[in-house]
Parts: sequence; C-alpha cells; structure tokens
Amino acid sequence: MKIALIGLPQAGKKTLFSLLTGRVVSEARKPGEVVEGIAPIRDARVDQLHALFSSKRTVYADNHFVLCPDAVSGGASRAWLDAARRCDLLCLVVRSFDSDQVYHPTGSVNVDRDEEELRTELLFADMELVEKRLARLEKEAKAGLSTQQKLEQSTLQACMQQLEAGVVLRDAELGQDGLNAIRSLGLLTMLPVLVVENVSEGRTEGENGRLAVSCLIEQEIASMEDASERTEFLESLGLCESGLDRFNAAAYDAQGLMSFYTAGKDECRAWTIRKGSPAPVAGGKIHSDIERGFIRVEVIKYDDLMATGSEAAAKEQGKMLTKGRDYVLEDGDVCHFLFNV
Repeated sequence: MKIALIGLPQAGKKTLFSLLTGRVVSEARKPGEVVEGIAPIRDARVDQLHALFSSKRTVYADNHFVLCPDAVSGGASRAWLDAARRCDLLCLVVRSFDSDQVYHPTGSVNVDRDEEELRTELLFADMELVEKRLARLEKEAKAGLSTQQKLEQSTLQACMQQLEAGVVLRDAELGQDGLNAIRSLGLLTMLPVLVVENVSEGRTEGENGRLAVSCLIEQEIASMEDASERTEFLESLGLCESGLDRFNAAAYDAQGLMSFYTAGKDECRAWTIRKGSPAPVAGGKIHSDIERGFIRVEVIKYDDLMATGSEAAAKEQGKMLTKGRDYVLEDGDVCHFLFNV
C-alpha cells in the first residue's frame, strides 16, 4: 500500500516526507524524480504490550510514502500524476503558512484555492485518460468489441458524464462489474484523498476538514532527543501527540487498514490487515501456513488484556475468546493462531 504526497512547489511535502520517513531528500533531486520511504506508525498499544510482556523486540505497523514531483497545472508535466497513479491513497499537501523566505508559486497563500486546483487537476487528468481510452475503443469497434470491451466502453462513458459534472469517480455508482472493467486504467479520482494543511506555528487545527500539521513545529519536536521534553512541549501546545503521528495514523485509516497484535517474550508486533478481514486471512499475514492450515484463533481484546494484567488472568476471567474461520478481526485484537499443515 502506497501513499502519494502531492502538492504545489513550496507546500512542504518534501519536509513532511523527510520527517515521516527519516530519509533526507537530496537538493540535487531531478525535477521528475520520485522518492519513496517507510514511516513507522507510533502505536501506544504496541508500547504497552511490549511493557506487559517484556518483549525482546518490538515491531510497529508502517506506511509506505511516495514523494511525487511538484504538481504542475495545465498538463505541462505528467510526472506527478504518473507517480500518483501507482499509489493507493492521495495525500494533498496544501500550504497555509506565510513566510517572506519561502515563495508561493502563485504569489499569495490561499489554502482553499490550492486544494481546489489540485482536485481539479485530478479530474482533468482522468477526463483526458478516459477520452483517450474511449477513442481507442471506438477504433477497435470496427472489428467488433468483446463483451468485456463493451462493458468497459459503457462504464467509461458513464465515467465521463460524472467527471464533466465535477463528480469524482470514487463517488460514482458504477457497479462492481464496471469497476472491475476499468480498474487497470489507474484513474486518480477513484482513490481516497486525505488533505494535510501545513499550518503556521501556533495553529493546531486545519480548516474545512483538513488535517493540520506544522512542519516547523514538527522539525522542532524531532530535534528533541529527550522523550519527556517532547511530551512537555506537546502538552504546552495542548496536544497529546505530534502532528506527524496524527497524520501517519490518519493515512493508515484512510487506506481502510487496521492493526491486530501478537505479543510474547520474543516479540511484540502490530500486523496490518484490511478492515473486515476474516481470521484465516489475518493469520496469513503472519505466515501463509497459518491461513492454509487455520484451525482457530484465540483472541483477547486489548483493553481486556490491559485491565486484567496478563494472558493468564484474562483467560481465568473469561476474556480470552476462541473464534473460528468466520470471525472478522477487530482493531486491537491480541491474537494467538492455531493451525496444522
């Protein structure tokens, strides 16, 4: 699963990427170059499980971020769009901070305008792609279209009507067969979108549903080596966690993902699955043999485990549940899988 960081020049996406992944982006980076990195998701539940089991090793879930080239209006460059098509979530980074040292490509800061510009470019890019594909199908129709091609053609015609009306395809009712027919095209407005507002120092809330992150503040937090100092600084701002942590968690959730856990003396680990995954599929994330030879899963809810203080106490108090292959895992389940191959 990949998350595209998209934005106009000087929006702060490169700084955000480096802070999230710890990867320094070279100043010599080429204009159309794509950079990728992994960002571990800080999870208090993992930390608490680690403390409870005195685990030797701790593994967090993570996000895979893709730093796209600068967004360019009017189709002058498609590098940022091509990079975004290979991702599963679009993160639009928009700037709302003023600075005499950092120019804005349009000459003024207007976060609503910039967000609208990016969303419009996504619509136009899909319209262009749909138009080209329909023209190709029209040529192929002279020799006769297959049933699948006819389905694709009718679905794309419906897509064009929606796009021309300003409706993103994620909100269009195309039917599962129609979606399957056009899935390989990589249409951008089919993807979920998360908007991050790079705010001025002192602001903690974004506008119009945007997630607020101050790259300036986050750089200051990252420079603090002492954990208690970071905590005190966040508390002084009225925050429980950093903007980066909130963004990382929100991006994880926006992809339709959740975590379950395994914990013991050797390792405490968060495992990533799609919401709604049945137990065998979840077990398969650990090892394919578990999915193939799944028998049952023993589950303790995280809150129950913390309240009882140990696996033994949870079991004694009836908090350990035994579930079969139809069980759909819930976020925070602490699991032990039984299987036979």
